[in-house]
Amino acid sequence: MQIPKIQIQSTRAQLGIRTHHAKVDIQQPKAEMNIQQPSADLNITSTPSKLTIDQTQAREDVDLKSIAKRIQEFAQQGKQDSLKGIARRATEGDQLMRVENKGNAIARIAKQNSIKEHQFNIAWIPSHDSVKINYTPKKVNIQVEAKKPIIEVQPNKPILNYSPGKVEYMMESYPRLQIDFVN
Repeated sequence: MQIPKIQIQSTRAQLGIRTHHAKVDIQQPKAEMNIQQPSADLNITSTPSKLTIDQTQAREDVDLKSIAKRIQEFAQQGKQDSLKGIARRATEGDQLMRVENKGNAIARIAKQNSIKEHQFNIAWIPSHDSVKINYTPKKVNIQVEAKKPIIEVQPNKPILNYSPGKVEYMMESYPRLQIDFVN
């Protein structure tokens, strides 16, 4: 007896896949900016400098004195001279009163009064540091008030274009199963 043979042939199924990639397009417009810098407030105040020169002493040293100074000096000199005169006369009186000393007191007194010494000196050069100089420097006061910048920013939203991707499936070949009986 003959047994039939079974022949089986199969073909696998084949899937086909097509993909379309997603597309993203992004654009970012620049932000709109407005920047302003106000000027700082600057205030400068100053006091003037002051120079004083006092040459009174130097002028007095070269005998260019004021009237008030001359009157004062002459009054002082007159007082001293009168005191010297009183002292001289008292001394001369004491000498005349002492006749017991046996001498010619009148001749001695006359001889003393006849000798006069005169002193002189060059007085045309002022003394050192006789000119007084005083200087007050200028004072400067600077005040600055800085101003903050004014910044205005308006950002722009990004422009976004998106195309989604897609995947397509298809059957390239369908599965098959063929069974045959062969004797």
